[in-house]
Amino acid sequence: MHLALVIPNYNHRQAITATLERLAPFNLPCYLVNDGSDDETRYLLIQLAKQYDWVTLLHHPLNRGKGAAVTTGLRAAYADGYSHALQVDADGQHDLDDIPAMITKATEQPQALISGLPQYDESVPKGRLYGRYITHFWVWVETLSLEIKDSMCGFRVYPLAETEALFLRQSLGERMDFDIEILVKLYWQGVQIIHLPTKVIYPDDGSSHFQGIKDNLRISAMHTKLFFGMLKRLPNLLSRHTDRQEYKHWSRMGERGSYWGIKLLATSYKIGGHWLCRAIMYPVICYFFLTGKTARTASLAFLQQVQQVDPKHPQLQGVIGWRHSLKHFIAFGNAALDRIDAWCDRIQLSQVDFPQRELLANQLQQGKGAVLLVSHLGNLELCRAISIHQHKVKVNVMVLTENAEHFNRVLKQLNPNSALNLIQVTELGPSTSMLLQQKIEQGELVVIAGDRTSSNSEGRVIYAPFMGKEAPFPQGPFILAGLLDCPVYLMFCIREQGRYQVHLEHFVDSLKGPRAGRMQRLEQAVKHYSTRLEHYARREPMQWFNFFDFWRKDEELQREASTKSSPLTPNRTDK
Repeated sequence: MHLALVIPNYNHRQAITATLERLAPFNLPCYLVNDGSDDETRYLLIQLAKQYDWVTLLHHPLNRGKGAAVTTGLRAAYADGYSHALQVDADGQHDLDDIPAMITKATEQPQALISGLPQYDESVPKGRLYGRYITHFWVWVETLSLEIKDSMCGFRVYPLAETEALFLRQSLGERMDFDIEILVKLYWQGVQIIHLPTKVIYPDDGSSHFQGIKDNLRISAMHTKLFFGMLKRLPNLLSRHTDRQEYKHWSRMGERGSYWGIKLLATSYKIGGHWLCRAIMYPVICYFFLTGKTARTASLAFLQQVQQVDPKHPQLQGVIGWRHSLKHFIAFGNAALDRIDAWCDRIQLSQVDFPQRELLANQLQQGKGAVLLVSHLGNLELCRAISIHQHKVKVNVMVLTENAEHFNRVLKQLNPNSALNLIQVTELGPSTSMLLQQKIEQGELVVIAGDRTSSNSEGRVIYAPFMGKEAPFPQGPFILAGLLDCPVYLMFCIREQGRYQVHLEHFVDSLKGPRAGRMQRLEQAVKHYSTRLEHYARREPMQWFNFFDFWRKDEELQREASTKSSPLTPNRTDK
């Protein structure tokens, strides 16, 4: 790799001297581009170029913009035979100590573009921070990918051959739109984007040349063009994602969507309520629908199975196709808003039909808690309504850390004083059992989902009929309910005819019993649970939010995984 530095400069007198001093030990040739600076800055740059023989000073007679200055530097470096260029801004925001890591990564991945991923401190202006995430959202739409985690950081290593090829084919913006546009178009061209975390500060004496109205209009116009450019490339972009996807156990599927993306939705909810949040959320849902082959396939399979057992279902008429599945995804997005409503105390008791409320109230008045067996059908966060209106009882919800960490973290920030306690676990073990036993003895509710196996319990399942086929259900929730030795209730929270409906059913006084009949009790309990789950899932199939192959046998997955991890070996007989 043959690397040079590129630094655009427009009237940055305060920081450029210190920046070059810190760059000197790297002993890298540098293209310093004076983008039509004033006389004082121009004289300073000429002096610095004489002081450092590794600096080549290039001039624009007039100010053309940051993008034009970077382009001039990149093309000059390429013309002089360099293979890569490291762009560094002149304003002192970048942590130059990260340069060795960026060079190492560029050496390992010479065809990739290496970009800094900003880690901000308290100096960042909040308006700039939130504005960045609006741009990130549109970049994710324009690339149909989350690969570009930050498109505005000016600390990056360009592969010059690929970049020059882009310059020869297309014109790019010359001002603050440049950093975003070149990253998107290089991605379209097939260049991999790799991010490295880097600290970014906003110095107290720093200056910004971002022109609020003009640059925002430029960026908006650029996003409009990029969006229509994405539509022309839609088949190719989709094929880059769908071809890579393969089935894996649901508990190993990461949460789709970054923390800041979910944070942006929550912020829009706080500012503009449902209408603003939906305006941002629906394009995101369409993106996940287009790129989420595994979830889309699972959605179609589930809806087709429901139609098979209930051919006259009013929500599933005709041949099940992509429109049904898209409606399924949109229902999931609407349920996410319902979850935020519930967490932020915006759901009033008058909005909730809860005819069996007294059944639970009578149990809690005895001073001992209970287990609520729930599912990923409908709106689990309506437990929040129970915690408010059932004598302020504490509700503890078991959640798997890996699969909704970002969403749960944002929920906590929206209402830190919530009486709904999310207990994040990786598996239901002895320590979890002891913690929950204390909760029950204190008269609190423990909520456990019974329709998903945990990340460490593949194979420890019980098969029960569900929608006409045998489906695996986890043993863990039912074993745990038995250890807690308390009443168990089933609860399903679904939206019907525009209102929240909470269906509460007494399940069993206790699942504890002699060891001799333990497996039989578990099988009976799971079968009862699956029967009731099917009943309510058939009522509102669009509120079934298990976007994975629910009927897939764990042993099949384990067998496939072992086949992929081990090469084929010939059979042999030991003598």
